[in-house]
Amino acid sequence: MSRIDEEIARRRTFAIISHPDAGKTTLTEKLLLFGGAIHVAGAVKSNKIRKTATSDWMDIEKQRGISVATSVMGFDYEGYKINILDTPGHQDFAEDTYRTLTAVDSVIIVVDVAKGVEQQTRRLMEVCRMRNTPVIIFVNKLDREGRDPFDILDELESELKIAVRPLSWPISMGQSFKGVYNIFQNSLDLFTPDKQKVTERIEISGADDPQIDDYVGEKNASKLREDLELIEGVYPEFEVDDYLSGQLAPVFFGSALNTFGVKELLDCFIKIAPAPKPILAEEREVRPSEDAFSGFVFKIHANMDPNHRSCIAFVKICSGTFIRNANYLHVRSGKYLRFSAPTAFMAQKKSIVDEAFPGDIVGIPDTGNFKIGDTLTEGEVIHFKGLPSFSPEMFKYIENSDPMKAKQLNKGIDQLMDEGVAQLFVNQFNGRKIIGTVGQLQFEVIQYRLLHEYNAQCRWEPISLYKACWIESDDNDALDAFKRRKHQFMALDREGRDVFLADSGYVLQMAQNDFPKIRFHFTSEF
Repeated sequence: MSRIDEEIARRRTFAIISHPDAGKTTLTEKLLLFGGAIHVAGAVKSNKIRKTATSDWMDIEKQRGISVATSVMGFDYEGYKINILDTPGHQDFAEDTYRTLTAVDSVIIVVDVAKGVEQQTRRLMEVCRMRNTPVIIFVNKLDREGRDPFDILDELESELKIAVRPLSWPISMGQSFKGVYNIFQNSLDLFTPDKQKVTERIEISGADDPQIDDYVGEKNASKLREDLELIEGVYPEFEVDDYLSGQLAPVFFGSALNTFGVKELLDCFIKIAPAPKPILAEEREVRPSEDAFSGFVFKIHANMDPNHRSCIAFVKICSGTFIRNANYLHVRSGKYLRFSAPTAFMAQKKSIVDEAFPGDIVGIPDTGNFKIGDTLTEGEVIHFKGLPSFSPEMFKYIENSDPMKAKQLNKGIDQLMDEGVAQLFVNQFNGRKIIGTVGQLQFEVIQYRLLHEYNAQCRWEPISLYKACWIESDDNDALDAFKRRKHQFMALDREGRDVFLADSGYVLQMAQNDFPKIRFHFTSEF
């Protein structure tokens, strides 16, 4: 087995997704704790501990207690190299999460035992289904009162449209929570509420072992045995192939805040989760074990370090070995670039890497060369696909509040738009800048970051629009006629493409009927 094959086999790259507040950032932090990447688990929202979670590091995230940008973290655990991408759960940042899912090989979904499956989780599951991404589900917060575990399993099946199979089972919950029975490894894990320590594990011979009665009491033990019989009767045997093909989701129960059930999840995950897989480019299938390096940019982040006004492009490595200081072809521009300071991440802490392998995520300092979706190779011209930006649903005019700071404002808008947080359109009729987003919260984030990171003040002015759609036509006369008739509603995006700003659904439908030769697109990939 060659060195690159060994490195690929030990890589596990996955994203953690959930609804806000289901405990995703806490789970990420506990996984890092097992990986020895951090040594104290700081409760994210507790004011007593000023050391905030390593994955939420932008100021606005610390104030709100939500993740708004995808963080990348790598660590080693039992011989495996694990790369976690912690994604924003808040639906206003769904687009960032969709893009992240193009860069991972599997997904862990976190579900709150009291709330069950929520709207956002459903939408993210659709993206996983589109790509047949393997999914593991972690049911969190068992130290609080919640719904019956069987009800949760039924809801997971019907709402997420995937077969499920519990690999651990809770013994009571809330005040009387005793622990979980680990079906995957046949052991009993007893619960002690402690945020710093790991729980004690008792090896047993099986569900009939009388030790169980001693530890959790007869009543709980007999209920557990009944439940386990029911599980064996109702749910299919766990087959790793069904999980890998995205047909079956293993389910674990625990409490991330109390570091309970997390190690069981991690131990099972490294055994069954997929190593980096081949990725489809427009031209051909790219296999991880190929000699030649290739990778794509799935995210750009401005100001990772407020002291240096720099952007970082996150590159997912698809094949070959990435080597520092080597010359690589930037396919879109046709230029060769070399990178003297590529970094690997432990949230905000960065370290320079000399080489990286398929499945790894590398940060490359960006001076404006990159856009989301760009491909890097050793010279072959290939294009990785599947990084759409959706047509926005909320719009506002952005205006400069401080005429002395026009330059800072323009630079800030440019860099934030590169991140794909929102989209910029310039109205052709009056030359005003319009920002389009998927959610209301993004306007606040943009205003906050412009002020704190670029020292520029903006104000928002209302504009009533229904949708922005990209238009094209093979018939230039038809296109000109359309632009003349709709000149007040025509804008250009940052690529200089024509965008029609429809102010109502009715107007959009009429335009589509009146101009049959024009194609209307609702994502930027066409």
